[in-house]
Amino acid sequence: MSASAPASAPSPSDILARKGGTPLVCLTAYTTPIASLVDPHCDIVLVGDSVGMVLHGMPSTLGVTMQMMEMHGQAVARGLNRALMVIDMPFGSYEESPEQAFRNAARLMAKTGAGAVKLEGGVAMAETIRFLTRRSIPVMAHVGLTPQAINTLGGYKVQGRGEDRARVLEDARAVEQAGAFCVVLEKVPAGLADEITAAVSIPTIGIGASVGCDGQILVVDDMLGLFTAFKPKFAKRYATLGDDADHAIAAYADDVRTRAFPTPAHVFADVVEPAK
Repeated sequence: MSASAPASAPSPSDILARKGGTPLVCLTAYTTPIASLVDPHCDIVLVGDSVGMVLHGMPSTLGVTMQMMEMHGQAVARGLNRALMVIDMPFGSYEESPEQAFRNAARLMAKTGAGAVKLEGGVAMAETIRFLTRRSIPVMAHVGLTPQAINTLGGYKVQGRGEDRARVLEDARAVEQAGAFCVVLEKVPAGLADEITAAVSIPTIGIGASVGCDGQILVVDDMLGLFTAFKPKFAKRYATLGDDADHAIAAYADDVRTRAFPTPAHVFADVVEPAK
């Protein structure tokens, strides 16, 4: 099965041209209903590998598969009419070689209709990004905290403090020079994020970075209060839908146990009464 990108969606080139302009609005989505809700408000909708933790209860993103990304990408595509859809390349689908990355990126784009892929890594992935972009695969880069590398980073720690600052800046410059059309800066000090934003010619998309980035992204379930297992410092909750759902389900359960539901308004009569 394949999907088609919205005809009115901005292209990666359009996103690149937004450097220094009105901040780009980006959110994740994993399902058709949520995609249709975020679409009118977003420039970019990311089908993130965070789906593994948010919807599938995984402890990290490392267990997410290509098949999972295809399925959720197709679901999101059905709900979009105007935003650019970008899809994450899952762990193990691109690190081996540029050729492996191309095969899997082309597969994801063809099967989901995504307009671009996102992959994690800076200097180490520059050759792969260059290989993809020269073969018509637009790439959103991701540096700073790269969740697929938590086992080597030592957990979900802030990146780029002290002597580590130069490494993250070098990573951002490397992905820019390799041809990425934008770069996610995750969990880096605000001052470093501002320095990177000024240093590179591509838009920076912050998540736990700086208000000065060229755009911002959040996990939609975090900002809606649907994912409640933990709350990252960088996530602002604009709603408490998880609590609302809990209250609603508890009220339903009480109604069922007390036989308050269904009422006559929710059931059907033996005989249809003639219309008056």
